[in-house]
Amino acid sequence: VLSLCCEACKEVIFHVPSELEADTLVGRVDLKECLQTAESVSSSDGNFRVLEDGSVYTTSAVSLSTEKKTFTILLKDIQEDVQKQIHVSLVEEGAKKTRHARDTILKRIKRRWGPIPSVMIENEMGPFPLQIQQVQSDTAQNYTIYYSASGPGIDQDPKGLFYIERETGNIFATRAVDREQYPSFQIICFATTPDGYSPEVPLVHTIRIEDDNDNAPYFTQELFEFSVPENSKPGVIIGKVTAEDRDEPDTLHTMLKYRIVSQTPPITPGFSLHGDTGVIAVLSPQLDRELVSAYTLLIEVRDMAGQPYGLCTTGTAVIHIEDRNDNAPSFKQIQYETRVEENRVNVEILRISVVDLDEPGLPGSGAVYEIIKGNDDRSFEITTDRNTNEGVLCVVKGLDYESAKQRILVIAVNNEAPYILAPHSQQLSQSTCSVTVHILDMDEGPVFKPCLLRIEVKECEDVGTNIGRYVAEDPETGNSEGICYRIPPGQCNWISIDEKSGEVRTIKVLDRDVGEMRRGQCNITVLAIDRNGKTGTGTIQVVILPGNKNFPRIMKTDYIMCRDRKPICLTAQDGDESPYSTPFVYRITDRSLASSWKITRHNDNSVYLSPKGDLPFGIYSIPVSVTDNGGKVGETYIRVNLCDCVTPTECNGQTRQFSDGNVTLGIWAILAMILGSLLLLLILITICGCCGSGVMHRHVTDDCANHNLIISNTEAPGEEVMDHNIIPLQNTNDQGGYGIKTGEQQTFEMVKGRGHTLESVKGVGHQTLGSVKEGGGGQPVMDTCRYSYSEWHNFTHPRLGEKVHICRQDEEQKHSEDYLLSYNYEGKGSLAGSVGCCSDQHEEEALDFLDQLEPKFRTLAETCVKR
Repeated sequence: VLSLCCEACKEVIFHVPSELEADTLVGRVDLKECLQTAESVSSSDGNFRVLEDGSVYTTSAVSLSTEKKTFTILLKDIQEDVQKQIHVSLVEEGAKKTRHARDTILKRIKRRWGPIPSVMIENEMGPFPLQIQQVQSDTAQNYTIYYSASGPGIDQDPKGLFYIERETGNIFATRAVDREQYPSFQIICFATTPDGYSPEVPLVHTIRIEDDNDNAPYFTQELFEFSVPENSKPGVIIGKVTAEDRDEPDTLHTMLKYRIVSQTPPITPGFSLHGDTGVIAVLSPQLDRELVSAYTLLIEVRDMAGQPYGLCTTGTAVIHIEDRNDNAPSFKQIQYETRVEENRVNVEILRISVVDLDEPGLPGSGAVYEIIKGNDDRSFEITTDRNTNEGVLCVVKGLDYESAKQRILVIAVNNEAPYILAPHSQQLSQSTCSVTVHILDMDEGPVFKPCLLRIEVKECEDVGTNIGRYVAEDPETGNSEGICYRIPPGQCNWISIDEKSGEVRTIKVLDRDVGEMRRGQCNITVLAIDRNGKTGTGTIQVVILPGNKNFPRIMKTDYIMCRDRKPICLTAQDGDESPYSTPFVYRITDRSLASSWKITRHNDNSVYLSPKGDLPFGIYSIPVSVTDNGGKVGETYIRVNLCDCVTPTECNGQTRQFSDGNVTLGIWAILAMILGSLLLLLILITICGCCGSGVMHRHVTDDCANHNLIISNTEAPGEEVMDHNIIPLQNTNDQGGYGIKTGEQQTFEMVKGRGHTLESVKGVGHQTLGSVKEGGGGQPVMDTCRYSYSEWHNFTHPRLGEKVHICRQDEEQKHSEDYLLSYNYEGKGSLAGSVGCCSDQHEEEALDFLDQLEPKFRTLAETCVKR
């Protein structure tokens, strides 16, 4: 490929083959000749890219469709706002056989353009310039090749460290290099012909700086400080020292070894140091803080795996010995004496010192004092002064000279921390000392015995009641002569005390429900004064005991009792406390009512009230007395409304009762009256019908459907009727048993809501209306359309009377299910009243005549359907 360089910023021409593959070097343009500070280099054609050094490469395969192809290289200086262009032209190379033949000679098997990375020893002594490598292009056999390079160490920092000879390709170093600062360099080498053509791809060449052991290791801290408890066992790890080396890692130059150079104080070595890791451990078990509180170790670290020719550094480690409570405290002296006046309290009488070899200010040396003998009455107390670690002995209760002239105490001492036995030492015994306390006699004031007097007073006692006596004695004489008493003001004003005798009386009624007395007790201070003006104090604790001052009462007094006679629960309340409250005793005080009402126990404060028999409905006022456990009786009138209801809300505040001989009618009584009225109405209808005609004909004309009730054929098999007492007349929502009168003939038809007629209820073992129609012993004569009144009457009358009688005897109303049933409306259909597979009525027949029944039949229909 022949490339011709034109003047910068004008036009550059490259002679290239007609076909260029991707990533093919086209040529190199000198960008600095056009713009020295080009911050942005780009190509106007995406098929070419331009490197910072001016090398132009193809980004994809390019084919020169014409003999010439042009594009522009854009150079920008953003800070100076300068833009320049370089026009590049690609011209297909001519048919010069010499250039083509020379290109074929460049194909060699062995190439010298890619040498192995160069190595330069750190801190090289010279002489400089020092050749470190040579790069050569195989095309130098046929062309004149000039070599150049760029990158760190050449035209970038550190500049001038390397250079390459233009004609030979030898690379030289101009001075020594520090590996810790520049471990390697990557430079780019170029091979070009005099006309600017680059037969070789730019070569990235690496120059590695070989490490020299020029850095000694160093510790990461100037001073290492550790601590370990005294008397620790050998092998206990104390800490670790660490060092680093700036030389090349994973080489002998950075392989470190540790050792202890010296120990201060120079006694038996107490520590060991691991050579590779720098871990310090306990070596000797005789680490006693009381002998040596800290050790200083001089530690050396050396590279080259500790070889003598390696570089080394020393450091310091201080190991502090922590205190343990391995020394018991002991008293400085074993006997003490002191004096104190009698009746003095909260006064310091002696200070006791101890000796402890453990470190001061720690729990292992803190003293804890204890009186182990001679303080049964707790008159003395000993504490520790934290500042001096001394024991402070005080009197907390007044001492009596008349009782004992001296007291002997035995005091022991321990540490706050538990004692730890040192190796090869014996268990120490507890240190004790004795203290003799001499009591000095003093003129004392009166003394109450006991100092606290508890007096219990029943609630609501009368004013002035004597509730006790509280006197004091003179300790010198042992009697109460010449002592007067009084109660200082400002206390609860419940009691008074006689000035001479000390008798205690109430000055008001003590009631636990009033004001300050609700807490039930009060402490009252009493003064006793002798002839010399000496005073003594005592305390009276007045406790108000609960009394039986409240009557038990039943809180709820109005009740409603329905027909079920469910018992009423009566509950009483009493404002008193036990034992004057529950259990309660209930009793009906009226003898006449006690014979008809009874009380049943439920629990301690509740009973059940219920009638003994079948009482008439009405309102009853029952006097009930309640007696509490203390015998107090309270009477309450209980008002019971005995109502004819199912639930109490049905009464609505009104009374359902018998009055003036009138009886309240129930549902079944009203139903019996309705059925009786129905029977009477049927009899009257029959009588009226007989007056109008002599003989009843059971056969009717074909047009009887227009004036009479129609037989309903069976729509379904229905249910099998097993009880002959069931009345075949069933009430429905739309039809029932009706009778009408036509001319001189009276007929009846009975229709059952489920599709049964009076004929359908016939069966073996049952007496039906059809069986009544049978003749003397002959075959029964059945009318398919009508029944006579006598047949209807003979069938229904005895059963209707029996049902009415049963309803009167049945309170649970179960028999209503046998004859009073409701059925749903089946809808409008044929004149026959129902349509089924057995019906022979197919035409539409009008039923409007049912709306024009005679008044007596309308009354019967309304009664049957409960209108």
